[in-house]
Amino acid sequence: MVYLGLFAAALIAATLLPAQSEAALAALIVEGYNPWALIAVASVGNVLGSTINWWLGRKLTRFSGRRWFPVKPAALTRAQAWYVRYGHWSLLLSWVPIIGDPLTLAAGAMGERLRVFLLLVGVAKTVRYLVVAAIALRYL
Repeated sequence: MVYLGLFAAALIAATLLPAQSEAALAALIVEGYNPWALIAVASVGNVLGSTINWWLGRKLTRFSGRRWFPVKPAALTRAQAWYVRYGHWSLLLSWVPIIGDPLTLAAGAMGERLRVFLLLVGVAKTVRYLVVAAIALRYL
C-alpha cells in the first residue's frame, strides 16, 4: 500500500496539478523501506504523469483557435518557438518545479516522438529521485 501511495503521489506531481513527491520518497527511505524499490516506483509514476501531459499536449492543440482554449494563440506560438529553439534536450529539465510540467505539455504539442520523450524524461525524473534518495540516506 505504501508503494501504491508513492506511485500515486509521483504521478499526480508530474501532471499540471499541484503536488509533491520528493518529501514522500525521503520520508519512506528514512522509515526503512527499500530505496531502490521506492526510486523505481516514484520514477515510473512520475514519468507516467508526464506522459499524460505529453498526451494532453498532442490532443489540445487542435482546439487552439477556440475562444475557450486556455492558452492564447500568441502564448502557444511562443512556447512552440522555444521548443523548436532548444529541442527535445530541454526535456532534461522536466524535473524542475514550475517549468517541468508545462515543458512536457509543450513537447506533446510540438509532436515530440513518444520514445524520445520517454527516454529523456525518464532519465531526468530518475536522476532527480536518485539525488533525493542519496540525500535522505546521508541523513539516516
